[in-house]
Amino acid sequence: FTKCCQETGLLMVVKCRPENTALKDCLVSYYQDPAFYEECKAEYLKQREEYRATGIKKIKKKLPSNV
Repeated sequence: FTKCCQETGLLMVVKCRPENTALKDCLVSYYQDPAFYEECKAEYLKQREEYRATGIKKIKKKLPSNV
């Protein structure tokens, strides 16, 4: 989707619809996956516990733009 948008510019709204639909379908499948939800929840609770114990925020990783 990102590559399509970069290549088409302002016409991305029209030309990148199939890629956008595929991206949305992929994201929805993750949002509705109970195992993925529990994995994210466990990671969040671990980070929250660490922060409460140390008072130091963990630096977030910056994701690449193609993710």
